[in-house]
Amino acid sequence: MKTLVTVGRGGIGKSSFTALMAKALINSAQSPILLVDADPDQNLAEMLGIDLKEAGKSTIAELLVSTFIEQGGTTVGIPPTQRIESRIWENALFESPNFDFLAVGTKWVEGCYCMPNSALKGALESLTKNYKYVLVDSPAGLENLNRRITSNVNDIFDILDHSKKSQDHVRRAYKIAKEVDMKFENFYLVGGYRFPAELSKQVEVDLGFKFLGKIAADDQLDEFVLNGKSLLDLPSSSKAYLSVKAILKNLGYL
Repeated sequence: MKTLVTVGRGGIGKSSFTALMAKALINSAQSPILLVDADPDQNLAEMLGIDLKEAGKSTIAELLVSTFIEQGGTTVGIPPTQRIESRIWENALFESPNFDFLAVGTKWVEGCYCMPNSALKGALESLTKNYKYVLVDSPAGLENLNRRITSNVNDIFDILDHSKKSQDHVRRAYKIAKEVDMKFENFYLVGGYRFPAELSKQVEVDLGFKFLGKIAADDQLDEFVLNGKSLLDLPSSSKAYLSVKAILKNLGYL
């Protein structure tokens, strides 16, 4: 089982990159695959063509509300990961012929995401062994790294734009991952569609991580995102898709 985590600033293209990785793996018959939306903005579901409500599924946060608030449950004495784990399998896991999907959702009470993240981590620990690939779309604020939702990872992909804030994000993400003793094999840089390709060598030198390539600017991708279409249905000739497929191929995943 391989776990691939995408990080980066908000709006930089994390969800698109994750969805296009999924498309490439599915088209190469690399299954079973689990996709995890750990970002409260919940963009990944739409980019995969998933409507959880229509499918009768809930986010992890919604399950916590119904378990511990609406039904008068309590967390005292029993870890929440144990209390709701069976409900996660039944009510939160979206299953399709090509992949399965879980979402953390928006925060369930005022405060941090500690309990939703804890529940997701517990669920992932017992579930991920059933998959060949687990792809995680992370929050912009690095909550999943800080809470160690994904404590054993093969590759971390940090999506870059051309700003200083983007490079600062890389340094923070790597620092947090090391501070929480996250186990990972590789930390890679990937340019978003706005990233100037001519800066690739420079960011490798400045940041000290391997630059894998950039997501190609693509009018087809823009049109799909604008209209809420699944990126899994992008034509195989899509420039963005081909650029992400090339990155995975160079890493030996295809």
